[in-house]
Amino acid sequence: MKKLINDPKAVVNESVEGFGIAHADIVTVHPDPLFITRRDAPVQGKVGLVSGGGSGHEPLHAGFVGLGMLDAAVPGAVFTSPTPDQIIPATTAVDGGAGVLHIIKNYTGDVLNFETAAEMAEAEGVTVRSVLVDDDVAVEDSLYTAGRRGVGGTVFVERIAGAAAERGDDLDGVASVAQRVVDSVRSMGVALAACTVPHAGVPSFDLAEDEIEIGIGIHGEPGRHRIAMEDADGITQRLLQPIVADLRLIAGDRTLVMVNGMGGTPASELYIVFRKVAQLLEGLGVTIERSLVGNYITALEMQGASLTILRVDDEMLDLWDAPVRTAALRWGA
Repeated sequence: MKKLINDPKAVVNESVEGFGIAHADIVTVHPDPLFITRRDAPVQGKVGLVSGGGSGHEPLHAGFVGLGMLDAAVPGAVFTSPTPDQIIPATTAVDGGAGVLHIIKNYTGDVLNFETAAEMAEAEGVTVRSVLVDDDVAVEDSLYTAGRRGVGGTVFVERIAGAAAERGDDLDGVASVAQRVVDSVRSMGVALAACTVPHAGVPSFDLAEDEIEIGIGIHGEPGRHRIAMEDADGITQRLLQPIVADLRLIAGDRTLVMVNGMGGTPASELYIVFRKVAQLLEGLGVTIERSLVGNYITALEMQGASLTILRVDDEMLDLWDAPVRTAALRWGA
């Protein structure tokens, strides 16, 4: 194992410390228990947004803390859910009197720990609502989930719900916008090679040199099937077709498309994938209104990519285009 680390047990703390120093104009790091807030938290009168999960998926979630997105992010150990002891103070720290929305990826540990934290925060007088992100069309149940996994769609939920909160929507309104995004977004991923969790020291799964895994999870969970390596256009079609079918996309639909790297895939290859997605959607009469191409929700250094598509309307586009200033997304601010 070759990694730019010191002690495998210190990876998360040292990484978050460095993140806080690099982006001190945007965030504040709270070291014990560990969580990150936007620098001006709490914003009085605004709904607070909190999300989190296992580390190793950077820039998710800390990279999306700031104006127009999250008010707090709670990092667990690598590929491990954060604890209620972290989530509770993160929640209370960003409560500006309008309540707090928890955005939770559908993994059993995340769901249980955020539920516990919400109950405890409400006992302290904070009104909490939750939305569950479950956009992965690859499988219904997985190693860490009951139901579909929460993956790339989380970025769209955090961005659009964050803009709604910044606009001044109340807690029920922000939760409603977030749920609309969840209902309209789907994702699918592929792995070309595994990642190595620092404290494990060995690849998280085995793939032969001529194999790929279609439908891989962001922790290396099994997908739909393993197949022989194909060219980029063939793989892209395998990612897109289940999403189109599940969303029931038809001519005239408008979309926001993200081609996301898993951490070890060059940008040049991601743009080859996006090129084919654009061609296929154009052939279906589906418009791409906005796009993201790059690393937004990763799995350490896994080689591969994921495709996320959100069916949008005018309000979602207006919220997407609203000012945002985070470490990983920024425009208009």
